[in-house]
Amino acid sequence: MTIRRLQIGILFLFIFNFTPIAAQILEVDADVRARFEYRHGYNNLFPTDADPAAFVNQRTRLNIGYSAEKLKLFIAVQDVSTWGDTRQILAIDGNDSFSLFQAWAQLQFNENWSAKLGRQVISYDDQRIFGGLDWAMQGRFHDAAIISYKKDDFMIDLGGAFSQEAASNEGTAYNIQGFFTYKSMQYAYLKQSWEKSSVSFLFLNTGFQDFTGDASDIADGVSYRQTTGAYFKFPVQKVHFAGSAYYQFGKANATTDLAAYQLALEATYTSNKFLYGLGVELLSGTNQDGDTKNKSFFPLYGTNHKFNGFMDYFYVGNHANNVGLNNVYGKIVFTTGEKSNLLLKGHYFSANAELTGDADAYLGTELDLVYTQALMKNVKLNVGYSHMFASYSMTLIKGGRPSDNTNNWGWIQLTINPNLFKTNLGKASN
Repeated sequence: MTIRRLQIGILFLFIFNFTPIAAQILEVDADVRARFEYRHGYNNLFPTDADPAAFVNQRTRLNIGYSAEKLKLFIAVQDVSTWGDTRQILAIDGNDSFSLFQAWAQLQFNENWSAKLGRQVISYDDQRIFGGLDWAMQGRFHDAAIISYKKDDFMIDLGGAFSQEAASNEGTAYNIQGFFTYKSMQYAYLKQSWEKSSVSFLFLNTGFQDFTGDASDIADGVSYRQTTGAYFKFPVQKVHFAGSAYYQFGKANATTDLAAYQLALEATYTSNKFLYGLGVELLSGTNQDGDTKNKSFFPLYGTNHKFNGFMDYFYVGNHANNVGLNNVYGKIVFTTGEKSNLLLKGHYFSANAELTGDADAYLGTELDLVYTQALMKNVKLNVGYSHMFASYSMTLIKGGRPSDNTNNWGWIQLTINPNLFKTNLGKASN
């Protein structure tokens, strides 16, 4: 904790002592959100003879931004905790919930070229492959470097990262194991925009440390997975279309080849106080009884919570190397007042690959409702309820848990994100 605070202090000193000959802007924002959740079958089928969970999570984040003519700096520190997780009058936070969320510098070389280095959010398009994951209290960041080119309505980002646990004199084994935690990452992102349309292309190469040994704790080579594809959006009169197509190949692990795909298409139409939407997403999967290759697509570093039902049964820390998913959905957003709306969304889920014993592909239906109300400037209230109507086949991908229990989830979230301070520091000499 002491070292982390020292690092933050050094960054603050750097902000106030770097003085180019240009106008300097300093801005400070806060992001405080508390969310109560009632979980009775969230993320997985609810087991028999268990009690539901209820708790309050809170994120307290402070964002500090500095900009000059050719330099931008951004620092975000945060505390993510559960109400009651630290004993009262304890001198320190026993759960070490304080962390550095972002800390990056962006250098503008000329009108078109720039570089951004440090801990940062990487987010593109609809956030299917790269996203900030703002729904999760902790968010998602990358320790990476990005070189950018922008001219008119065209842009290119070239990014890369190389992960190590600490400085070392020998070897580069990366022993931090997590859900698709990469040892190395490189990508290219291109986007062309028009007045109401755009198309983008992504190529992503990610390397994952392989492990061997009885406890899978001995580093043994690196497996590389490639993800490539495109995202587009365009209008046809009053109907707006958006879609994507991605292909994954390379290695699923040290011994298994990978060949997987994702396809998505959504159409939305707005009329008076209503927004209507219909869509479908196909994510390929691997047959439960075995396959020649791993055919399971995984969206990697996206904001997966927003896509396949808010109850997070699929691709939110789960459903990797599984039977994939076909998701057909419809939604209605109704404007209920000047500063409020109600979202109603329904999903029809089925397996993309074959389940064991030729079980029926239908997995279940989920209904999501979310009410949003702006209470005042910079203060927003969200209330949500979701219900999963699972089929028997859902038990085959959820560890054999029963499908006939009630599976629902309710939550209330208050978000407060004011601008605390913004000032022009004026010009300074070297």
